[in-house]
Amino acid sequence: MLSFLKQPAYLPAQTGPEADAKYKRMRLQVFLGAFIGYAGFYLVRKNLSLAIPFMAPLGFQKAELGFVLGINAAAYALSKFLMGSVSDRSNARVFLPLGLILSALSMAFMIIPIKYLGADNKALAIVVMGILNACVGWFNGMGWPPCGRVMTHWFSPGERGTMMSIWNCAHNVGGGLVGLMATYGAIWFGSWFYGAHTELYFLIGTFAFPAAVALMVAVLAFVLLRDTPQSCGLQSVEAWRNDYPKNYSEKHEETLSAKDIFFKYVLNNKFLWFIALANAFVYMVRYGCLDWAPTLLTEKGIDIKSMGWAYSAYEFAAIPGTIICGWLSDKVFHGRRALPTIIFMALVLVFVVLYWQFMDNITVVMICLIGIGFFIYGPVMLIGVQALDLAPKNAAGTAAGLTGFFGYFFGTFLLANWILGLVAQSMGWNSTFVLLIAACILSMLFMGLTLKEERKG
Repeated sequence: MLSFLKQPAYLPAQTGPEADAKYKRMRLQVFLGAFIGYAGFYLVRKNLSLAIPFMAPLGFQKAELGFVLGINAAAYALSKFLMGSVSDRSNARVFLPLGLILSALSMAFMIIPIKYLGADNKALAIVVMGILNACVGWFNGMGWPPCGRVMTHWFSPGERGTMMSIWNCAHNVGGGLVGLMATYGAIWFGSWFYGAHTELYFLIGTFAFPAAVALMVAVLAFVLLRDTPQSCGLQSVEAWRNDYPKNYSEKHEETLSAKDIFFKYVLNNKFLWFIALANAFVYMVRYGCLDWAPTLLTEKGIDIKSMGWAYSAYEFAAIPGTIICGWLSDKVFHGRRALPTIIFMALVLVFVVLYWQFMDNITVVMICLIGIGFFIYGPVMLIGVQALDLAPKNAAGTAAGLTGFFGYFFGTFLLANWILGLVAQSMGWNSTFVLLIAACILSMLFMGLTLKEERKG
């Protein structure tokens, strides 16, 4: 472990009114740091999907760009799993901003292969884009695990569903803002860099402008974040709130070896595998709809500004939906995550079918994108929370990393980006919607396998 990443030592725990006031203040501060920091990652995450419609006139095709887009997800999947273990043994205050800075720099350099290599050197351009997008994905994998670590150490199980649902909206804020940044960044700054070459304005809005903002966000996250309550001279959150999970042990406050994390608490837990498989199909729907919406809408004749707003509407609609879903899981379903996930995925299925049947009607498509965004992110969030619930908190990053690996490698890279891109190009959009409907159904089936285990809790 690099010395600057090592976890800070625990300080003697304070108690009493002053400690309580400090705890409340620090929880808000740390939450804001995690929220703002994680939103920053989504400013430099899936930007290529916004650029794809504007790269066709430059000589690039859907299938090859879909593969490059998928490489991002594959790298993110591996990173989220492997770096999750590193995060469990690292200082979240340093780990998260470092990943965000490296992600922003990698995203900014995406301009080089598109503009300076171009379709005249397509093979090399695709390779360089793939490498850079892999770096973006890998460094983005340093975002969720430290946030999961922070949330499990600063918020106890009885409040975690609600707090995680609010925190989880960070990626909707970031993802929503990047659509607007792509639109208005091109309008505001495109002429500064490319003059009369309007076909290149999207490069500034899609890649450079969000990257610059993400660098500033990384600095702010470092200022706000703290690793654990104990490193700030406070009690564990379970002791402070008298809210212990059923399998709680003082050993959960200790740092485990990577071997114990992987083999004792994660890989031999069959219920983690069930929700990981469910996550793959949830992510196929999430990114199958989101990543290809700009291309589909552009093909239907919608202009760049309306497309940017549609992309953002999908993300912003998720904010109330995610919070409602998290609140329901805590207050109505008493900490159970599987049933609300199944209910929300059933509602996603309804909007996917409507999207398919009315994809030539832009108004209905916009409504369906808002509906899918509203309901899909609750399951995305709850599967992450369920992974945290099923493992001790000193293995939280790795447990969430396993579900994330399935979501991003299989669900996003293989299915949503690569397979759907090939199917859309060779068979048309109707076939892609058949696959999305199947994914909704399979996600509900795998989540159903965990219902009995949750009832035991």
